[in-house]
Amino acid sequence: MSVTPEKPGDLSRRILLQRAAAAGLLAVPAAGLLSACAGSEPSKSDNNGGAAKSKDNPFGVKDGSAVKVVIFNGGLGDQWAKEDKTVFNAKHPNITVNMSSTQKIKTEEQPKMATQPSDLVMNSGADSMDRSTLINEGAIEPLDDLLTAPAWDGEGTVADTLLPGTVGDGTQNGKFYVVNVAYTVWGNWYNAALFKKEGWQAPTTWDEFFALAPKIKAKGMAPYVHDAVHGYYPRWGLFASIWKAVGKQAVIDIDNLKDGAWKVDGIVAALEPWEKMVKDKLLLPGNLNHTQSQQAWLDGKAAFIQVGTWLKNEMAATIPPGFELTLSDYWSNAGDKAAKDVFAGSGEGFVVPSKAPNKEAAKEFLRAILSKAGSAKFAELTKSLASTKGSGDNVQDSALASANALMKNASADLISVKFPDFYADLDKESQNLSEELMAGRLTAQQFVDKMQAAADKVAKDSSIKKQTRTA
Repeated sequence: MSVTPEKPGDLSRRILLQRAAAAGLLAVPAAGLLSACAGSEPSKSDNNGGAAKSKDNPFGVKDGSAVKVVIFNGGLGDQWAKEDKTVFNAKHPNITVNMSSTQKIKTEEQPKMATQPSDLVMNSGADSMDRSTLINEGAIEPLDDLLTAPAWDGEGTVADTLLPGTVGDGTQNGKFYVVNVAYTVWGNWYNAALFKKEGWQAPTTWDEFFALAPKIKAKGMAPYVHDAVHGYYPRWGLFASIWKAVGKQAVIDIDNLKDGAWKVDGIVAALEPWEKMVKDKLLLPGNLNHTQSQQAWLDGKAAFIQVGTWLKNEMAATIPPGFELTLSDYWSNAGDKAAKDVFAGSGEGFVVPSKAPNKEAAKEFLRAILSKAGSAKFAELTKSLASTKGSGDNVQDSALASANALMKNASADLISVKFPDFYADLDKESQNLSEELMAGRLTAQQFVDKMQAAADKVAKDSSIKKQTRTA
């Protein structure tokens, strides 16, 4: 986000979003610090045995202790986290929450990981720490016990309260490490008020878009704009098109580095409309970043922009009066195998460092974030769904309503791509190649050929720990 959330999963902008982690996580001097974590036992918390465990205190958090929470202050802001602090202290008034916000997560938090880290870190944005490296180095704590803990303010467990995909997005090597608190829907945004005025129908297919494009250009607007600086932005649309064209199993094969996975029939054809968009000069010119491209769209310089549901909150200060932010699904092609699958999932991931001095309070704060009260405030303040079920039920907002409508019509499978979370170098290469394709310096075929070569390089490198996706 906004530096932006990572994917879902990569999502988080995460994952959200997923994503976006720099390949150079282990750059000096941090390499030595993280390496010091490798193979070591997670440190014991100062609070072990500090309080009796109960339904309202399942981790035995000790009164009089303090917990340090670091929030990524990107497109979603940080006011929602301050509300979680209120929720937490209503149940634990004698525990001090020291909360800070930043966009420089890796820069500020990574050097502390092997010594005296914060207790709870929202690992998101362009300056996020690489998840796989953190896990492989033993730098972050498995959080499976959080999933089985009682829900903060309802029946059942924490896991029972989460939206589909949230647990899977935070799981690696069979263990749950990352608590994604936002539930993002991606797609093509347009101004419904403008479309009503002009009598335009929002397209659902690429053919409909290319038919509408000349009418848009005739009004002095570019049909499309995107972030041309951060490679994970265009990658969302490219991979949504791939999934829709060839289906879930083909993308699972890509994530699992299956030999020849990028050469499956249909992948090149899925990307050719993006190539055509560039060749036909349907993109707004300029090397714009995320906020610049979003502002250009709000200023009426382009009709469509592809981004996630954090958009309204990120640009709240500059949305013109009467502008109706409306989200539509990524466009499909005739013959697509999974045309109704929607790109959605959890992102904005929290991690608990293994050497955190108060892991119990960190997990308890996560319970508060995922509570009904906390998640409802998140949706209200960010105009984006939380990963807790029902978070947006009582929020009156047209942008969020369009995302909800999109999800109601979605099929059971949600579009997700895992390799950016698995392999930092392949993640970075895919971002670079996405930028090249959208700049007109690669054809769809060349993009696919280079992605296959990059995947083959990772697959053949025995020094890289391989990950497996099953769903």
